[in-house]
Amino acid sequence: MSLPRLVAVIDIGKTNAKVVLVDSTTRQQVAGRSTPNVVRRDGVYPHADVEILWAFIIGSLKILQSEHGVDGVSITTHGATAALMAGEALALPVLDYEHGGPEDTAAAYDAARPDFAESLSPRLPDGLNLGAQVFWQARTHAEAFAKVTAILTYPQYWAWRLTGVAASEVTSLGCHTDLWAPGRGDFSGMVRSLGWRELFPALKPAASVLGPILPEIAAATGLRTDIPVTCGIHDSNASLLPHLGAHETPFTILSSGTWVIAMTVGGDTDKLDPRRDSLANVDAFGRPVPTARFMGGREFDGLVDQVVTPSAADVARVIGDDIRVQPNFTPGVGPFPAASGRWTHEREALSPGERTAAASLYLALVTRACLDLCGLGRDIIIEGPLARNALFGQALARLSGVPVRASGDATGTSLGASMLFGAGQGRAVAGDVAEPLDLAAFEGYAARWRAAIG
Repeated sequence: MSLPRLVAVIDIGKTNAKVVLVDSTTRQQVAGRSTPNVVRRDGVYPHADVEILWAFIIGSLKILQSEHGVDGVSITTHGATAALMAGEALALPVLDYEHGGPEDTAAAYDAARPDFAESLSPRLPDGLNLGAQVFWQARTHAEAFAKVTAILTYPQYWAWRLTGVAASEVTSLGCHTDLWAPGRGDFSGMVRSLGWRELFPALKPAASVLGPILPEIAAATGLRTDIPVTCGIHDSNASLLPHLGAHETPFTILSSGTWVIAMTVGGDTDKLDPRRDSLANVDAFGRPVPTARFMGGREFDGLVDQVVTPSAADVARVIGDDIRVQPNFTPGVGPFPAASGRWTHEREALSPGERTAAASLYLALVTRACLDLCGLGRDIIIEGPLARNALFGQALARLSGVPVRASGDATGTSLGASMLFGAGQGRAVAGDVAEPLDLAAFEGYAARWRAAIG
């Protein structure tokens, strides 16, 4: 089978969902559509509105086919999410991982979950450990859970809806779920002890083609009946995929969106600290990747209500007047999970440029702390929205002492997911190297920021 040229990528992030058409020969986005990913608050608990998303996906595929043509479909989604299936329907709604329900069974779950040495997955709040979600659902909604015939991680749920083929896949199983043991490449002991193993379908590589689209999908979208669909991949691993084999190891990929996720390929896991939201992700080839992260995109949006490009005067004033943003604004996650976020100056008294400058420096400082946990590569490549934040890149270059570049690919996770066709062979485009922030006072500013955390 020849590789598809025009690949429609279903890219479901925590905040927004997209369907993007990527030309695999030019590596450029041809077209795309997006919609907010809204959490429904009705029903038994907060959950993903999968039917609204499904209508959006089908409608987008129909438009992209009509306007450009589609040769293949690939899928990437956020992690910490699964669909509990009862035959051809959902046994329970797809739980929103920010729901606090799993905290109700936290004590019992803590007794059941695997040690960090086995899972390389830290204990996280709410439903950020997928195992904690399933555990809570099994106990709180026991009657519905008794009808579960399959547990599908989120990319594979959408692949199933498109093809009718159920599969499991390691990047979604291995992202802080407690369900996977990266060292031995198998499910964790907890999965077997709780009787869940038979609920997970057969493992398939992210880059495998599960099958063609179902006839009813072809009829609804106008796509050919032989359009292939990949198994799918976790979104931060999609950002990582173009770089695998394309750089000298160790190197660090910084995937940004709702989360800022630092992944050091070729690094070791010795400095990972389960108390500070560092872990091992599992790449598309099943290999552990030391990782540290924080909810940087969401925090930035909360800190800056009007994003502007800061002037040199804005940056100089923020540093010179010691205007700092101290962590942490998302309790329980990131390298400073117990810290309480604050501004050192009155936020409303600052100009939009000054707020953007202070928030950008804050993200760079937290990112540098993440690199102490997951390891600092020979260079750092930024993917996603932060690749467009010049001050962030300059500050991180100064803080890290290694080359920092924005990815030369503008399509981020969508590009990586499109590369699942062709088995995900690394062919990343190098971007321009950021000039380190040239302000001597920044050293003292960073030192005071660290000292204030305590």
